Amino acid sequence: MKALFTNTYESDFVTTETAKPTPKKGEVLVKIHASGVNPIDNKIRLGLSPYASPVLPAILGTDLAGVIEEIGEGVTDFKVGDEVYGLAGGVLGVQGTLAEYTAVDADLLAIKPKNLTMREAAAIPLVLLTAWEGLIDRAKVQKGDKVLVHAGAGGVGHMVVQLAKNLGADVYATVSSQKADIVKGFGATPIDYKTATVEDYVNQYTDGKGFDVIYDTVGGQSLDDSFKAIRHYGQIASCYAFGTHALATSSLRSASLHGVFVLHPMIGNEGRKHHGDILRETTKLIEEGKLKPILDPRKFTLNNAIEAHKAVSDGSSVGKIVVDII
Repeated sequence: MKALFTNTYESDFVTTETAKPTPKKGEVLVKIHASGVNPIDNKIRLGLSPYASPVLPAILGTDLAGVIEEIGEGVTDFKVGDEVYGLAGGVLGVQGTLAEYTAVDADLLAIKPKNLTMREAAAIPLVLLTAWEGLIDRAKVQKGDKVLVHAGAGGVGHMVVQLAKNLGADVYATVSSQKADIVKGFGATPIDYKTATVEDYVNQYTDGKGFDVIYDTVGGQSLDDSFKAIRHYGQIASCYAFGTHALATSSLRSASLHGVFVLHPMIGNEGRKHHGDILRETTKLIEEGKLKPILDPRKFTLNNAIEAHKAVSDGSSVGKIVVDII
């Protein structure tokens, strides 16, 4: 099969012919149609994510959508010809998705929504799973909660906004003025983070009490702002809590902080089936018209996948970047 190898950090991909994998017990062989690209993919390529980086040379790429071509021993939930999607590789010893084929733990996959293209489906797994783990599994958002999403038009953010709205929450999202219409389209109230202070929007939208749930997708100052914007006994989830923070402000509010590391099931081989279960629920939501991805209109293939990696980190993307494999 054709695959892109990363031989050294910060280098371009190397197109290589390599052996097509054979599925082991519990795995399926997937012919990959599209590979979603996330900021973490580029950080891994640059050597900036030591907790997730594979031993080089390696095939990177985390998300996929494709068709099952072979079933390994013990797999009963799928059959040859099934169209599937999932967060399936690209970390530590797990082959990534910038290749024509991969053997994947079946627990990580779900049937692709029928109303999505392969490109659209490949844009979903990592950001949706990250959103779901923080909002539903950890913060346990409830109908009527006031939910604040930092960077609500971003990859994870636009999934958090939609999930929260589907659950009956009253949703607010910090965005730039240029992206306000994106979150409005999902039913959220946009907050221009460049002009509004924390005190401004806490007073305006919560009568000074603070939000019930806050999902931070940015880290740094955004997470510090969350500590000030949460109500007493509120819930904060963050997928970017990698900095050094003083927790006194949130502690005095008796708030809970939940870290989300969506790659853990792949890396630690713990909770993989939960990812497949979440994606099955996601398929239902998408087929019912309750959830949709935003895709960047640019087209990338294996021939220029390095440009796709750069595009997720240079601020030029609006929506998810996807590489077409076939």
